[in-house]
Amino acid sequence: MRNIYTPGDIERVLDSILGRTEDLKSLTGTALKDALARRAEFIHAVGGAVATEVLAERGDSDMRVVVFAGDAINGAYALETASVLHSHGCPAEVYLINIGGNLLGPDTRLARGRFVEAAGEEYLFETIDLNLRMPDMAPGMIVVDGLFGREYKTPLRGGYQAMARRINEQGAKVISIDLPSGMSPELSVGMINRNIVHAHLTLTLVGPTLAFYMPENAELLGRWKTLVLPYPREVLKSIKCHSRLVDGAGIRAVVPRRDPFASKADLGTALIYAGSYGMLGAAVLAARAATRSGCGKVVCHGPRCAFYVMQTSVPSAMFETDGGDMDIKRFESNVEADGIGVGPGIGRSDATIQGLEQMLKLAGANRQPLVLDADALNCIAMRPSMLDLIPPRSVLTPHAGEFDRLFGIQPSASARLLKAIEVSARYQVIVVLKGHYTQTVWPNGSVAVNSSGTEALATAGSGDVLSGLITGLIAQHLSPEIAAVAGVYIHGIAGRIAAEEHGIAGTTAEDIAAAVGPAIEAIQTAQQKK
Repeated sequence: MRNIYTPGDIERVLDSILGRTEDLKSLTGTALKDALARRAEFIHAVGGAVATEVLAERGDSDMRVVVFAGDAINGAYALETASVLHSHGCPAEVYLINIGGNLLGPDTRLARGRFVEAAGEEYLFETIDLNLRMPDMAPGMIVVDGLFGREYKTPLRGGYQAMARRINEQGAKVISIDLPSGMSPELSVGMINRNIVHAHLTLTLVGPTLAFYMPENAELLGRWKTLVLPYPREVLKSIKCHSRLVDGAGIRAVVPRRDPFASKADLGTALIYAGSYGMLGAAVLAARAATRSGCGKVVCHGPRCAFYVMQTSVPSAMFETDGGDMDIKRFESNVEADGIGVGPGIGRSDATIQGLEQMLKLAGANRQPLVLDADALNCIAMRPSMLDLIPPRSVLTPHAGEFDRLFGIQPSASARLLKAIEVSARYQVIVVLKGHYTQTVWPNGSVAVNSSGTEALATAGSGDVLSGLITGLIAQHLSPEIAAVAGVYIHGIAGRIAAEEHGIAGTTAEDIAAAVGPAIEAIQTAQQKK
C-alpha cells in the first residue's frame, strides 16, 4: 500500500525541510542566511530532478524549452530547473512574473540571480508591469509550468487566467512542477478546467492527494509521477495517512490461503439474493463470481423462474426460492450463511421492496452485515427510510448513477467522494464508489483507492461479478472492510486477465467471473515469481 496524502500532510513534510515561508520574515543575520541556504539546497534538488525529466522528454531533439516562473517558491523551482538545463546545454528561456518589480520572494530572488549567472540576461524575460510577456508557443516545444503550484489557494483570475488559457491553446508539451497552475490539491467542487494549466506530465513533490485520482482532473494532470527528493525519513514515517493506494502486495497479505486439509465446511457459505424475470443473468454472474472466490458453498435465493437457469448455468451453486414466480418477495432463508449479498437483478416491484425492508430490519437487529448492490440500492432509493435500517459495516457498491439516486445528484467525482465519506460515517457502512480508480470508504474516514482498474470492466454485469466476489470473501471470514478492498482489487486483475484473452472491447462479465480464480492465484503467487 502506498500513501495518499492530504494537502496538510504535504505541507508538513515540506515545512520539515524548508521551514515555514512566513517565518523568514522574523529572521535576520546569520539565522536568515542559514535558513535561505537550507532552502536553496532543497530548491536545487527539485530543479535538478525536474530538469532530468525535461531532458528525458526532449531526448536527442533540439526542442525549444520555455519556462514560466511565478514569484513564490514554485518560481524558484522553475528558475533552478532552467539553470540546470543550461548547464546541460539546453538553452531554456525563462518568463518570470514579477509584477511591480519587487514582489519576488527571497527564494525566487536568489534563484533568479543564479539563473542570470548561469544563462545570462538574454534568456530572462521578466514581466514587471501588467503587460504580460508571453513567448510564441507551438506543438513542437516543451513548456515548464512553474507559475504557482500549491501555494496559490484561489482560482486563477485576470492575466493569470489568460496565461493558463494561452498555454493550453498552443498545444506545446507542458510539464508542471508540483501541480498544474490553478489546480487545487483538495477534492475541489466546481473548478473550471479551461482556466487551469493542462499538463502532459505533472511532477509532484511529496506524493499524490485524492484529487490525483478524480476523473475530472485527469486532463489537468496528464501523466504524473512523484519526484525522489531528500525528505527526512522520520517525518515521512510519522505521517499516518488515512488514504492509501491499494497494490498487489497489500492484497496478497490478506487474501485467504486454503489449508491443504480444508473441507468445504471450513471455507464458508455465501448466500446471494438475486434475479427476477428478465434479469436472471445478474444472478448467474454474482453466483459464478462467488463460487470462484474460494468459499466452500454458494446458495442463490431467487424467484421460481430462475430454477432451471441457475441449475444449468451454475451447477456448483445451490438454488432456493421463496415461491415468488417472477421476483423475490421474502428475503428469508434457513441457510446458515457466513456472507450475504443482496441485489443483483432483483428488480423493484412493490413486493420486493417490502421484502427487502423486512430483511434489513432483521439483519439490523442481528447486526449481520450485508453486501448491497444494484437493485437493492435502487429499492432503497425508492424508499429512503430504509437507509436507517442498513446493518452497520454493510458494504454498498454503487456506480455513480446508483449513488446519486441514493444520496442526491453530485456535480463531480470529487463531490461524490466527499459525500461518500459523509454517509459512510453517518450510517456506519462501507461505500465502494465504482470507477477506474474505485474508492472504498470506511466509516472512520479512511479511503482505499484501487490501482488495478481497467476499461475492460466497463461492461454490463461487471458490478454483479464484484458483489458476488465480495460476498464470497466475507463468507471466508474476511472482515467486510478488508473484503471490499480485496474484492475490488481482485476484480480489476480478473478484468485484465480476461482482456488479455478477449481484448478490452471484447471482454464480457462472464469472462471476468471466469478469471476471478486465476486473478487470486496470480496475486498469491506474484512474490514467488519475482
